[in-house]
Amino acid sequence: MAAKQIVHLQNSRIISMLSNKSQWKNCWSLSATTRLYSNEKPASEQEAATTDANPSEQLKKLNEDLEAAKKEVTTLKEKNDELMDKYRRSLADSENLRVRLNKQIADAKVFGIQSFCKDLLEVADILGHATKAVPQEQLDSNTHLKNLYEGLTMTNASLLQVFKRHGLEAMNPLNEKFNPNMHEALFQKVDTSVDADTVIEVTKLGYKLHERVIRPALVGVSKSS
Repeated sequence: MAAKQIVHLQNSRIISMLSNKSQWKNCWSLSATTRLYSNEKPASEQEAATTDANPSEQLKKLNEDLEAAKKEVTTLKEKNDELMDKYRRSLADSENLRVRLNKQIADAKVFGIQSFCKDLLEVADILGHATKAVPQEQLDSNTHLKNLYEGLTMTNASLLQVFKRHGLEAMNPLNEKFNPNMHEALFQKVDTSVDADTVIEVTKLGYKLHERVIRPALVGVSKSS
C-alpha cells in the first residue's frame, strides 16, 4: 500500500512539471508573437531614425559649435599676445633698470670725489697765485725767498700730480678755439692777430674729472672788431 502511494505521488509531480513547462512555453510563444507583430521599434532604431530625420539641425549645431570654438581661440590668442607683450616690456624695463643702476654705480665710484676735488681746486689756485706773486729778480739775492718759492713750487707740482693720479686734470685753453662746454667767457677783446672766438687770456684754469668738466676755465675771447 505504501509503495502504491509513493508511485502515485511521483506521477502527480511529473504531470505538474509537464503542465508548468507547457505554460511557460505558451507564454514565451505569445511574447515572441507580440513582439513580432508589434509596430514599436527598438531603441537603437529609434535613435537612428531621429538622427536621419534632422541632419540640417545637426549641421547647424556643428556650425554653431565651430564658431564658438573659433571665437574662443581668437580670444585666447589675443590674451596670449597681450601677456607676451607685457612680458617683453617687463624684460626691457628690467634690462634698462639694470644698465642704469650699473652706470650709476660706476659713476659713483669714479665721480664720488667730485665735491672733494672742487674744494681742493681753491687750494691749487691759491698756490698758483702765490708762486706767480714771487718776484723772479729777487730770487738770486734773497735765499729765504728762493727757498719759499721752491717750496711753493714743489707743493703745487705735488698737488697737481695727486690730481692727475685721481683723474683730475687742469685745462689751460690759451690760444685755443672757444668752447662753451669747457670755457666761460668773461670778456671779449679786439685782436686781429688771431681768429675770432680765440681764447687770448686765461683768468682761471679749468679742471675736468675723467673727461667731465667740473669747473670751466675763465677766459677772455678775441673778436674781429
